Amino acid sequence: MDDLAQVGPRLRAARQARGWTLDELATRANVSASTLSRLESGKRQATLELLVPLTRRLGIRVDDLLPEADRDPRVRRAAIRRDGMVMVPLAPESSTMRAYRITYTSEHRSGAPRTHAGHEWLYVLSGRLRLVLGEQDLVLEPGEAAEFDTRTPHSMTGVDGDAVTVLSIFSEEGEKMHTTRDGDGS
Repeated sequence: MDDLAQVGPRLRAARQARGWTLDELATRANVSASTLSRLESGKRQATLELLVPLTRRLGIRVDDLLPEADRDPRVRRAAIRRDGMVMVPLAPESSTMRAYRITYTSEHRSGAPRTHAGHEWLYVLSGRLRLVLGEQDLVLEPGEAAEFDTRTPHSMTGVDGDAVTVLSIFSEEGEKMHTTRDGDGS
């Protein structure tokens, strides 16, 4: 189905989602009900002159009536190397998700536990992870996961200095703490 052929069905879906009849939307947009009916069924070609008043009344954008352009879903971002960690971003910069594959190499030293706003979720892929979380000193094996409030002092490193790789999802503040020097954005 080409892009313009999808306008009518999407327009109908937007109208029905608001519980409006053809007559109700036509009256609100100052368009005849027969014109709207033909537009929704694909028997009338969509023009901006017709679509702008309809989309305004529906509270949507004209772009919402068109299918999203095919985009390459692959994430191609450079790894970040810092303080014995290799952090590979797994989501685009524009994403609200902050997902990384993090390898704590044998050179990584955890330092003092730190805090920041947010939550963190991690999953151990390989190696053994030492997670100091408040008063707890935990060892997570491959296949184990943890989720915690990052306002609790925490630090992570490989057990006995060995490398460990985790999948980690955290808040924007957590991303800053992990990927920048001293968590200050530098």
